[in-house]
Amino acid sequence: MTQTPAPAPADGQREPAWLTQEAYDRLKAELDHLTGPARQEIAQRIEAAREEGDLKENGGYHAAKEEQGKQEGRIRQLTALLRDARVGEAPQDSGRVQPGMVVVAEVAGREMRFLFGSREVAEGADMDVYSPTSPLGEAISGLSAGDETTYTAPNGRSIPVKVVSARPFSG
Repeated sequence: MTQTPAPAPADGQREPAWLTQEAYDRLKAELDHLTGPARQEIAQRIEAAREEGDLKENGGYHAAKEEQGKQEGRIRQLTALLRDARVGEAPQDSGRVQPGMVVVAEVAGREMRFLFGSREVAEGADMDVYSPTSPLGEAISGLSAGDETTYTAPNGRSIPVKVVSARPFSG
C-alpha cells in the first residue's frame, strides 16, 4: 500500500518531542547545571581573562566567550525541547510510525532500524535516530507496516521507502 505522508502543519509548528521520564529528568538536570553553576563558572573565566588586559590578543578570553555562546545555545535548545516535550510512557504499539517508535524500514533496498524521534531519548542506545522533521522522518510519519512512499534526499534524488515495522522504544 502506498501512502502520501500528512503535510506539515501550516503554522510551522512542529510536533512535540516524545521523551521518557528518565530522558526528561536527565535533560532537566543538564539545563539546571548549565543555567546555574556552569553559567557562573564561565562568567568567572571571562572576568579573569578580562583582567589579563588587551582583549584583542587574549586567547583565553576569546575561548571562554566562544564556550559561553555554545553553552547559551544549548540552554535555548534544552529550554525549547523541555517546554514542548510530551513526557511519559512510550506510544501505544499501534504499528504506526510516530515519535518514540523503533522503525524498521527498507530505504533504497537496504533494511534500516532506527529510533523515530529525538536523539536525546536514545542516549546510550546503539541505534541511529531520525527526527520527524528530517526528510525521511517527514516521509514516513504516520505510515504503518507495509506502507510505501518516497522522499527527496538532499542531493535531489527520490529515495523509495517501505515501512517494515514500528514498535515502541523501550530504552
